[in-house]
Parts: sequence; C-alpha cells; structure tokens
Amino acid sequence: MGRGTDHLVPLRLGGTWQVAGAPRIVERELEKIPRHEVGEGDFGLGPVERAGDAHQIETLHCGHRGQRTREVRARELDSGPAPDDSLEMTQGIIGPAGSPEQDTAGPRRADIRNIAIIAHVDHGKTTLVDAMLRQSGIFRTNEVLVERVMDSNDLERERGITILAKNTAVTYGPVTINIVDTPGHADFGGEVERSLAMVDGVLLIVDASEGPLPQTRFVLKKTLALGLPVVLCVNKIDRADARIAEVLDEVYDLFIDLGATETQLEFPIVYTNAREGIALAAPEDEGNDLRLLFDLIVNVLPGPISDPSGTTQFQVNNLDYNDYVGRLAIGRVVSGELEAAGLYTLCRADGTQEACKITFLYAWRGLARKEVAVARAGDIVAVGGMETISIGDTIADREAPVPLPPMHVEEPTIAMIFGPNTGPWGGREGDHVTSRKVRERLEAEARRNVSLRVEDTDQPDQLRVAGRGELQLAILIETMRREGYELQVSKPTVITREQDGVTQEPMEILTVDVPEDFIGVVSQLLAVRKGTMTGMEHQESGRVRLEFSIPSRGLIGLRSTFLTSTRGTGIMNVLFDRYAPWCGPIRDRTNGAMVADREGTATPYAMFHLQERGTIFVKPGTRVYEGMVVGEYSRENDLTVNLTKEKKLTNMRASGHDEATIVTPPREMGLDASLEWVADDELVEVTPQSVRMRKRIMQKSLRK
Repeated sequence: MGRGTDHLVPLRLGGTWQVAGAPRIVERELEKIPRHEVGEGDFGLGPVERAGDAHQIETLHCGHRGQRTREVRARELDSGPAPDDSLEMTQGIIGPAGSPEQDTAGPRRADIRNIAIIAHVDHGKTTLVDAMLRQSGIFRTNEVLVERVMDSNDLERERGITILAKNTAVTYGPVTINIVDTPGHADFGGEVERSLAMVDGVLLIVDASEGPLPQTRFVLKKTLALGLPVVLCVNKIDRADARIAEVLDEVYDLFIDLGATETQLEFPIVYTNAREGIALAAPEDEGNDLRLLFDLIVNVLPGPISDPSGTTQFQVNNLDYNDYVGRLAIGRVVSGELEAAGLYTLCRADGTQEACKITFLYAWRGLARKEVAVARAGDIVAVGGMETISIGDTIADREAPVPLPPMHVEEPTIAMIFGPNTGPWGGREGDHVTSRKVRERLEAEARRNVSLRVEDTDQPDQLRVAGRGELQLAILIETMRREGYELQVSKPTVITREQDGVTQEPMEILTVDVPEDFIGVVSQLLAVRKGTMTGMEHQESGRVRLEFSIPSRGLIGLRSTFLTSTRGTGIMNVLFDRYAPWCGPIRDRTNGAMVADREGTATPYAMFHLQERGTIFVKPGTRVYEGMVVGEYSRENDLTVNLTKEKKLTNMRASGHDEATIVTPPREMGLDASLEWVADDELVEVTPQSVRMRKRIMQKSLRK
C-alpha cells in the first residue's frame, strides 16, 4: 500500500507509535502524535541504531499516568529519498514497501480477509458495516437504502439490536473482505463464539464515551483465547461527552486483565464516526471516508492460511434457509477445496459419517449471495443440498475424511418449561398447537443454535429449554409466536449444579450506569437480591458506574423495577461470571395477583371499583376466564375478583346522580414484562394474537 507524504500519518500499534517514510518526514510525523497520548512524562528521542543500509529506529519513552511506558518508533527507508515516501504495513508490522514478514503458520492468501466485528450492544457495529457497504460501491447509485441494513430480521429492527450473526462481503481494491456482523448482547454470546471460528482477525468497537462494557470483556476474552489479532475502533468520537484518552486506558487495562501477551497488546487504533462514515488516525484529524479503516484491515489483519493441497475440511458455523434451495450451511473452508456437484463425506458431531453431495455453492457479494463453482481454503461460503446437516458438522474428503473438532460454547444458565397451551382457550388462535409441533420446532432451534439446550421432563408434553438469559428465551418465544405457534411457558429459573456436595449457582457481573442521585436506591434494590458492590467509578457527566456481583436469579424480574426506581435514567448490562455457592433465599415479588373467578367480559363498572385495590392489566371489553391473572394486588396475597360484574339496572329513577365511571388506563403486559412478573405457580400463555398470564391451577377451590 503506497500513499503520498501529504497523507502519511503516524500509526498507533497498541502502546507503540510507528512511523515509516523518508528521512525528511520522520521528525515531522512524530510531532503529529496527540499530546494526550504522550502523557505527562518527558518527550525526547532515544539513541539511534543504524546497521549499514538497514532501517533507522528511533525510540521515544514517556510515562503515561505512571502506569506504563510507551515508545514511538520511526523507521525510515534508505538514506536516499524514497520514490513516493511509501508506507506499507504487512501482517501487523510496518516496514518499507516490499518487505513482508513471513508467517510461520503457513502461506496466507493475499486476496481475502475474514473479519468479525465485535462490541458491546449499541456501540455501533451494524452502523459501521452500513458505512463500509455504502463506501465499497455495493449499492447502486439510485438504490433506496435503509439504516442498519444488516438487521434484516423484524425483531432486530423493532428492538434495535442484532440477534443473529450475519455475513457480508465488500471489495477493496484486489482484496475481498468477508465481514461477520455479530450480536452485542450477552444473551447471544453463542453467535459470537461461532463467528470467531470463521475469521482471522477482529475489529473491536468501543464507544468513545461508555468505554469497554461487560460484553466487550466477553468477546475480547474469546478473541484473545483464539489468538486472533485485533484492530481497535474507537467509535462515536463526535459525542459531546466523549472521553477518548480515558477509554483507551480502560481498553489497555482490559487487555492486561484478560492476560493478553505483548504481541496482542500491539494493536492498531482507528477513530471513527460510523454514522458519518469517517475513519481517522487521530481524533483531531479530518477526513471524509473510511479509507484508513479499510487500509488497516487489508494491511494489518492477516489473510487466511491457504493449503489447497490439503485434505478438504469445511465446518458448519451457521445455518440459513432458502425457499428454493432449502437448508444452507454457512462456514469456512479450512483446507482443500469445495466444488459444486462434488461428492464428500459428512462427519457429524456424534462421530457418524455418511456420503453427501454439494448441490449449490454460494459466496457473498455485499448482502447478496452469488453462485460459485469452486471455494478455496479461506473462503466463507454457503453450501446447499444437505437437509440434515447441523452446526458443528464437517464436510470432509470423500476417500480420507478428517473431521474437525466439535464446537464448544459456554453452558446456559437460565431454563424455562415450554409446552402446548393447556388453558381453557387453548388452540383457538394458533396454527401449531400440539405438543408434537412445539417439540419439533424447539428441536430444530437447538440444532441451529448450539447455545440452547432442549431436554425432556417427567411430563411428555413439556420440554425444558435452557439458554444464556431471559432475553434469548424471550426472542425464541416471540419468534415462535410470529410463526403461528401457541404455547405456554413457566417462570425462568436458574440452572444449579453440585460440586463436592455443595450446591452452586451462576453469578453475574452487573454493570449499572445511573445518575449520582440514585446510588442509594440502586444499592438497596440490589442488596435484597444478594448483590454485592465490587466497584464504583464516578464520571464527569454527573453519572456513576457501579459494578455488582449478583446471582443470576437475582436478575429475574429486575429490569422493570430498576427502570422504575431510576425513573428511566438507569442503564444495566450483565455478563456471566462464574459458579459460586448458593447465596440463600431471595424474595420474589412482594405483591400478589388479582385472579378472575369466572369467564366473561371485563366491564368498566367492575374495573372502576377494583382499581383502588391494585393495578389492572386488561382493558374494558377484554374476555377473561377463571384463573386468568388480570392485575397486581396491592398486598402480598392473591385476590380473587369478579371483573365481569355489571351495574344492576331498574326502571326506578334514582333521586341522585350516578357516580362517574373513570377507569385508569391499564398496565399493558407484553411478553418480556409477563416473563419477569410471573411467580412459580403461574404460567404465561403465548399465542399469535395474545399474551396472557394464568394460575397453574385455575379453579379457586383447588388452589386453597
């Protein structure tokens, strides 16, 4: 990669600034280093080392907040002026053009880069992919574009989060960059773990104001464990409350906490405004495109190891479906080649093998898939023609198959009981209402999502589904609901385990960002849920970041109470930490339920006289049945109510006037709110049209 001296800027590799170019520009480029990156130490050049016509290396040492020593290296070309003062970066180093460093792992392809974009939720991953797609020329000039084009799922657009990992590809010069956009929420960490197995490097995005948060730690931990190189992207630098220098310190501290090696600490940094599509080498620079980001991806991150002569190996990392082709298996060709219409061996995760044929072979161009004839080692492709293929399976050579190791993801921590709707109105609103249909759908989901577990229970029509968190299971339920399934689910419960005769439960790291006025309220709220404060950090904006260690069961039903207590100003993020001994009983909700005692239609007259005794969940005119939860009682015990009562009318004229019937608007309980609210003796009914709560035992006489 060559560029003129007018565009040459220092490049920051981890804790190191590196500048390459002709002798006359070295000193000028060193002066471009932002002063806040130099720190509070002395600024001076160290000794110059010269060995014949080799590179000149100048070292600059400076203290930074007394925590670490950084150095600036300037490598210049031969003493004569360079033809174009060119700067070239290869495989994570900087050197003069034409001096690539050999990779000991084997030959690497120069025409492909496979990268994953990882970050905490809402730090700008999908927005940055949008900008990369726009600037790569994928879309037509007159094409109508939407924001967050990678979030193609309806639920993703409604909730504003990425749920499923998705693939795309852009072309930058002669290089094809395969990009995997990953979810940022901790509940969908399994998608991230699978995606990292397909790539050779990652783009870690951190918000310039919020800094690294729990999911940043999770995805970075997995990245470092796999030995993948990292490009740090500090996003949203245009925020008024951006604190770039502090965020960089926090990122370095996070790397060190996770046991990063010296090599892993040498990561390049780029500053971006994803919404505007701008990438800069320093926050105070000016720019109008993402050229610098593309250059870093192409020249710093390695290409995939290529061994065309090796035995064929392709591991399935994700599944998709096409109405015309059927099931598509998405993954990376690890070695060898794949050919359309070729015959291979399908090696399953359970050790069995069977012959298979690839009917279709697709590669990505932008958001579209194009059919290709051959895929080489390092390519990320989609394979069609095998309806029974599952995640973790390997497509290997026909004659001498060598399966790849099966995938392992972190174990689930939350479980719920799924079953067909057995309520009095079961089967009225759904298309798939039987236990067989529900079982088939859940088993299919478990094959596609390896972070889910589906297990049988002592009742043949009910299944125990375990996942990473409430949100993951709620997304599954909402997806099934929109597909026409009718089912009932229980309250989420934690998964415990026995170790040395001691019951252990999952613990979470809870990070809370609230105004300083709510520190006491939040601390008291979490204390009753066995939360222990482990850290506190005051910010200049008048907010404070609190960190708690809390049992997973203490988080069930917390979100709505937390938002109410902080008046909607609090932000909470959760990450699984470890298993620890049982923390003792945690009190469930303090209010009882208002339960309907008969079937009928809710009337304004009955609701008017009941609303002073609690909070109503249904609107006037809503049909109810015996055992249905219609509100929250103001006391701890349950209250059986008649919500269908009507005013008795007579032909006698009243001497006075009737009291005006004014009904307070009900609290609408959606799926997420219902899952948080229900107790152990209650269920949530989910149909394509309704979400209702009811008692497990609906008859009042049997509940006593």
